[in-house]
Amino acid sequence: MAHSFQNGVSRMNCHPEYYLRDGNITFHVEGTLFRVHRYFFERESLFFLQEFARAPQGGTTDTSAFRLDEVTATDFTKFLWVWYSPSYRRGSLSEPKEHWLTILELSTKWQFLDMKKLAIDELEKLDIEPIEKITTYDKHKIDKLLLLPAYKLLCKRTTRITDEEGEQLKIPTLLRIFEARERAGSAAEGRRTGPTSADADDEELEKILIDVFELNSRATNQQGAQSQARSDATSTPNVNGAANGHRPSGSGSVSEKKIARDRMP
Repeated sequence: MAHSFQNGVSRMNCHPEYYLRDGNITFHVEGTLFRVHRYFFERESLFFLQEFARAPQGGTTDTSAFRLDEVTATDFTKFLWVWYSPSYRRGSLSEPKEHWLTILELSTKWQFLDMKKLAIDELEKLDIEPIEKITTYDKHKIDKLLLLPAYKLLCKRTTRITDEEGEQLKIPTLLRIFEARERAGSAAEGRRTGPTSADADDEELEKILIDVFELNSRATNQQGAQSQARSDATSTPNVNGAANGHRPSGSGSVSEKKIARDRMP
């Protein structure tokens, strides 16, 4: 959470790239001062707009810098890159997956909706392992229709989900993958000896997954995402990662996940 920082700055280091002469807001992150343009934060983030309203003079000088907790100076640098990088302005974005995952994490935390969309668009261009993609998109409440390719890969592969992979997925996801594999295997029966979900027709498997994960239409899903975005914009994250005093829902016990994995065909 951002808050006004009133201590002296004798031990602070100014960031070599993002301490700008014409900047008008100063942030303190891990002993480093970033002086950038307030306009971006007010224009794109309700979270920062509210923080600035609580402390109108905060960040106007180095000694009153807004302190950002639970973020590293390295990650904040990646975040600022979106606005200040020449490659971004030219439209030549070729940063690695970890870079965009950081931007996705912070844009979600601080409610930068446009930047979150940019991060998702760039992640969609990259080759991400199915388990990692599913857990990442679920964590940040991203349109599940974008996970269809990942779901299909899990259903088509001939090996079972490992214990480590199962621990990363939520129980509902595990059970739905199991159901889709079972239904796809049944649909493929008669076409091959000993049919499995790997033998299912791609189009048929996609229909099964849309039904199992209740992805009836892109419009319906996008409407839900927009409602969630509006809900997120009216809540303020706290230091524990929950919103408005509510704890994040659990992802299932270890024993429940083991049962689900054992049922996988």
